[in-house]
Amino acid sequence: MILNNAKTSVNKLINTTLFLSLSLFGLSNTPIKIKSKIKKVVVYQLGAQIQRRANYTVTKGINKIYIESISPQIDANSIQINATGNIILLDSKYSVEYPVPELNNKKTNLIPIKIRKEIATLTDSIFEYSYKAMGIQFKMDVLKSEKRIIENNGTIKGSGKVNDSIPLLADAIEFYHQKMNKINFELLKLKKNKAVLNKTQNEMNVRLQSLNNYNQNNQLTQPTNEPPIYKITITVSAKENTSGRVNISYLVNSAGWVPQYDLRSKASNNTIDLTYKAQVYQNTGIKWNNVRLSLSTNNPYANKTKPDLQPWYVYYANNYNNQRLKEKSISYSADKKKSLAPQSVQIESLSTMNVDEEDYNEIEASTSVQFTKMIEQLISVEYAIDLPYTIESNNERYMVLVDSKTLKTNYKYYAVPKLDLSSYLVAQITDIDDLNILPGDATIFHDGAYLGTTYLNPTIMSDTMNLSLGKDPKVLLKRTLLKKESKQKVIGDKIIKTYAFRIEIKNHKNKVTKITVQDQIPITQNPEIEIEIVNLSKGKLNKITGIIEWDLKLKAKETKKIDIIYTVKYSKSQNINLASLK
Repeated sequence: MILNNAKTSVNKLINTTLFLSLSLFGLSNTPIKIKSKIKKVVVYQLGAQIQRRANYTVTKGINKIYIESISPQIDANSIQINATGNIILLDSKYSVEYPVPELNNKKTNLIPIKIRKEIATLTDSIFEYSYKAMGIQFKMDVLKSEKRIIENNGTIKGSGKVNDSIPLLADAIEFYHQKMNKINFELLKLKKNKAVLNKTQNEMNVRLQSLNNYNQNNQLTQPTNEPPIYKITITVSAKENTSGRVNISYLVNSAGWVPQYDLRSKASNNTIDLTYKAQVYQNTGIKWNNVRLSLSTNNPYANKTKPDLQPWYVYYANNYNNQRLKEKSISYSADKKKSLAPQSVQIESLSTMNVDEEDYNEIEASTSVQFTKMIEQLISVEYAIDLPYTIESNNERYMVLVDSKTLKTNYKYYAVPKLDLSSYLVAQITDIDDLNILPGDATIFHDGAYLGTTYLNPTIMSDTMNLSLGKDPKVLLKRTLLKKESKQKVIGDKIIKTYAFRIEIKNHKNKVTKITVQDQIPITQNPEIEIEIVNLSKGKLNKITGIIEWDLKLKAKETKKIDIIYTVKYSKSQNINLASLK
């Protein structure tokens, strides 16, 4: 008796140990759901790289870790996982989990007979309704054909001989009226019947789809309003119970940024302050809440494959060889992706107000530029901003201040008095190759006044950019025709016309002013027309374009004069456009 009791106790102990072991083994394979948080976002011109962080705890064995709240715009090929802790990363994948419908019938998983009968009845009814709809359509087609025959009949159209017979014409009109009314009313009736039939058939299809879903899941369900769950599943192997941190990185589309600039200049110094801003947008389905932003000039969707030249064959230009050439020609086409970024959006410029310094003695507020670090990478530049930003997933533009630089600038005046008697102040910005900026719109301010907008394009093959700041009323110009020197004479079969102009430039400023004045002489490609220069006042002539330039330096209150005299010789039997020479 004692022996039997001992055996029973041992068996119970073994069963309990086995149960606990199996429970522990099963626990290590139970999916673990953990919460993650976006720590950093690198925003590209198109797209963004999301960096998430989460803490985990796993048991010994194989574990599956689920990370939810993932954007539906993810590029599954871009997922990168790294983790801390005594684990081995085995696998990671992106998936979508659709919500399970709520159960109506919780007592049984069997399909009620009533439901099965309804499915069969609906299937038969939809089958019959489809043929009824086809029958109605056949009748409508016949009536439409009959209508076209009547409308195209010569008697009805008035193109037959019936035009000479009033009684026959009256009979034709009465027949057309009666027959067309009958056809139209019959078509209207059939259209109404077909609409009712289609409505009923659609309702039956919806009901049948719902029943089929229930049939497929072997459960009686109700639809749910819960959205799909986008998640990343990470499979790890642990030799013991352990905890650690996991970092997840992936690329999403429906995000990006557009550059925007402010250019502020002062007449008192030879510099321009450039403020580099970014309009950041995202519509990834996930809010970026209190995250660190980095703006990259890289575009991950741009073509990364270099083009390769193929053999270039030359053939004789006959039909046979032309055909062979078309068959053998090889073309290279770079893959291009559509831009998800939207078109540039006009925003209200951020301008400063003119405030007297003595009114405020407080400490000047900091800007986000002080928290921005520029990182030059191999083929791009990244601006890391050490400030938290919140960007809603609504495709709206959020202004982010990126950088601020003081540019070396040479101020110079330009004038083209033939077209405009105003002088324009131009800022020549040098060393633009070192700015690391993208092409974009810029708002111009000079001495606190708003001047307008321009377009910065650092991709041009030049290290100097000319920026027009507007007119200056203190540098005046005048261009007049010198009538005494302008004359015309005829020598043989030729007419020789002399044109003479004088340009006066007056500097009303109290300091030395540099100005470049442009004018032009006519050019011709006709050898019968001869143009001779008499006086250009030491101006630099471009013989290809005919444009003349004078680089002048005017002292305060000084006036300088420039004379332009040239002759045009042409055949007196021909006419030329003399108005354009003035």
